[in-house]
Amino acid sequence: MDSIVRSVRPSLPRFVGPVGSAGPVGSAGPIGSACRQAGFTLIELLVVVSVLALLVAVLLPSLSKAKRQAAAAVCGSNLKQVGTAFALYLNDHGDLYPAAEDPLSTSPFYWLWMGRGFRGYIGPYLVDDISAQNPSVLVCPDDRTEPDVFERTSNAYSMAFYHSPEQIDAMSSMADTYSNPQPPMPQSSARVRHPSAKIHCGEWASYHQRLPNDKGWWDMRGSRIFLFADGHVAKHAAGDIALANDGLPDPNLTVGGTRGFDVR
Repeated sequence: MDSIVRSVRPSLPRFVGPVGSAGPVGSAGPIGSACRQAGFTLIELLVVVSVLALLVAVLLPSLSKAKRQAAAAVCGSNLKQVGTAFALYLNDHGDLYPAAEDPLSTSPFYWLWMGRGFRGYIGPYLVDDISAQNPSVLVCPDDRTEPDVFERTSNAYSMAFYHSPEQIDAMSSMADTYSNPQPPMPQSSARVRHPSAKIHCGEWASYHQRLPNDKGWWDMRGSRIFLFADGHVAKHAAGDIALANDGLPDPNLTVGGTRGFDVR
């Protein structure tokens, strides 16, 4: 009988682990050892940190570029709205562009071609209370100039649209845009000979490709977004702009004024 009982007694379950190891369930064997080895080693942590640093180095320039492109898109949209405001002004003023005696202000000095100079003319077509505190679409999100310098305006308005071609061709220096002011002669949109090639308005500085000591339209470097007389908006490098009467890529003094062109 004893032999029969021994033959039917169930054997204890045993854990079968890696080759050469065995033990009853619950014993401190290979499972406990595996748990103790589940952490990262120092070398593994260093590898992870290095990979993350590499990813950051690769992605940051792309993110910065995407941010600049987004700001440029905003500026393009802003200038399209500026173009619509000019078109409404033309419709209300006998097809004549804004023109006024320069300088518009002597304290501080500023001229009609400056953003704050033409702001008062097209402002009513943009918002009811446009001002330095409420610049509407006249400021670029990438413009880092102190707000009080240009009264939060980022664009300029070509002098060719309020001086005759003869007056513009008599000017040969950037100083002619702010000294010895000429009497305004309102120009008609019908006199613009190359509307798709004549810059009407645009970013003063290279806001999306920042330059040290940026000289605006008097600088041979950088690129700017421009509004053309036909209403289209395009970004152009300074090297794309035809040299004006002052020898610079200056839409203020385009050779031939409104009869001339700034880009081919």
